[in-house]
Amino acid sequence: MSQGDTRAAGTGFAGRLASCVASRESQIVLGLDPDPARLWPAAARADQPGGSPAERAAAAVAAHCALLIDAAGPACVAVKPQVACFERLGPPGWTALAGVAAHARAAGLLVLADAKRGDIDVTAAAYAQGLLTGLDTPWGRVDPLGADAVTVNPYLGRDALDPFAAAAREAGAGLFVLVRTSNPGAADVEDAEMAAGGALWERVAKLVARLGDDLDGGGGPLSAVGAVMGATAPEHLARARELMPRTPFLLPGIGAQGGRVEDLAPAFAPGPAGGLVTASRSIARAHESSGGDPASAAAAEAERLRAAAWALQGP
Repeated sequence: MSQGDTRAAGTGFAGRLASCVASRESQIVLGLDPDPARLWPAAARADQPGGSPAERAAAAVAAHCALLIDAAGPACVAVKPQVACFERLGPPGWTALAGVAAHARAAGLLVLADAKRGDIDVTAAAYAQGLLTGLDTPWGRVDPLGADAVTVNPYLGRDALDPFAAAAREAGAGLFVLVRTSNPGAADVEDAEMAAGGALWERVAKLVARLGDDLDGGGGPLSAVGAVMGATAPEHLARARELMPRTPFLLPGIGAQGGRVEDLAPAFAPGPAGGLVTASRSIARAHESSGGDPASAAAAEAERLRAAAWALQGP
């Protein structure tokens, strides 16, 4: 059953995720962070002579992402387009993002929009409409991107997350909340010790667990509210799993940022879908280190990561 079919049947995000992981025997998320200056050569054939610079760049970016999905997608369970990499191309970039999302869905992949949104409740609701639910206007219906899940920033507090949770419930979608991220500067804020004890990220983890229980009533082995847990700091995973026993972890930082799949075992305690290993540059640019054509190198690297992660799956 394709991703589109499961959504039409009303299956919630946690169920779709578990089903896709099981059927594909994969926990790999293909990050799509396209740099117009470093696209695969074949993407240049999508150029649109006579178009504006934004239109030409967006067409090439869309072609690059489609080629990457076709090559590496069979070893993956989802794609994670970095929304900013498309938005910087102006309106044609958003059109390219919508096309890439549709291409991924047609390939049976979930779409996790990496937007890291977070704002006051009214603005959060607008972000959620654009990404998840769409909007009814006096002029008719405006369709959303239709992502299966979106990354969100919790640092304005619970009231800024609730509109996303409401939209996720309406759309049958999921959320991934930033908890302990993969960047070096995460230690500056997220590791800060609270006066009441524990690190700030641990407090956020508790919020995420509660939000997930509120969204689905605490039923099922896996929540629809996930956590972004950087693979570059695997020493936190056991504690994170203790605080968030039902939460799927999105694990960025593998490859170019230095994280290793072999260090991620605690993430898979709830089962195979408990951890999603995300990689972008290490797959898209695999040919730069291994040689060969970009598509074959990307496919080989995605399959290598898939096999390594699957070997760590929980019961």
